[in-house]
Amino acid sequence: MRRLLCFFIAVVCATNAFAWGQKGHDVVAYIAECHLTPATAQKVAQVLNGHSLVYYANWLDNASHTKEFAFTKTWHYANVDEGFTYDTMPKVESGDVVGAINLIVNQIKGGLLSPQDENIYLRMLIHLVGDMHCPMHAGRKSDRGGNNVNVIYFGRPASLHSVWDSSLVESAHKWSYTEWQQQIDRLGAKDIAAIMSGSVKDWFNESHAVAEQIYAEMEEGSKISYDEVAKYAPIIELQFERGGLRLAYLLEYLYGERTAKAE
Repeated sequence: MRRLLCFFIAVVCATNAFAWGQKGHDVVAYIAECHLTPATAQKVAQVLNGHSLVYYANWLDNASHTKEFAFTKTWHYANVDEGFTYDTMPKVESGDVVGAINLIVNQIKGGLLSPQDENIYLRMLIHLVGDMHCPMHAGRKSDRGGNNVNVIYFGRPASLHSVWDSSLVESAHKWSYTEWQQQIDRLGAKDIAAIMSGSVKDWFNESHAVAEQIYAEMEEGSKISYDEVAKYAPIIELQFERGGLRLAYLLEYLYGERTAKAE
């Protein structure tokens, strides 16, 4: 029993280290799928051996715990402590989500990868673009992206990180990932173009600004209930939409007709 309890705790801690729950990553990937041109969608499916973006949306969370891909553990986030910016914050040697996305895009665009390596890099890209749009993955190193910020969620202890990973998502709407897309993916062409503009670092900084708002409003010991779910659901919806549209943009750059790219 003691061994089983230790295993359970380890699994919970590992889960809380990553961004969005499975549902959130599936939503981001499916929104991206819905914005690909048929030609690009076909090329992406070929690289993924016939699988969809959604199929691999959560793959890296598990893979990062294996020996082969342990080097990607810090790729899921970037920390910016209070008083710092992304540019001034000391970087981790193993890399962060901004550098990882840029690296992957440049490697795929270079056209020199083997089919196997391109497949792996594309799986990573699908997941990491989702990660970057989870606010707590643009949070502070001092509290491990909200993992050390203790709050009360509907009367139960929780970390701020876990609340934003899954709890708020599931409390906001009991939708499947396809229903999420159908309900929130309704922006006009002008708004879509605005979201797709900017650089990968710009996109991260936008998520960090959301994180700073959350830190100001959800402090240690905060009680989170129905009012907070109603207040923050639109932010979650917007972050899903941003992640999905930007993933689609990068895939069109890599496999479609687009020539512009976020540097």
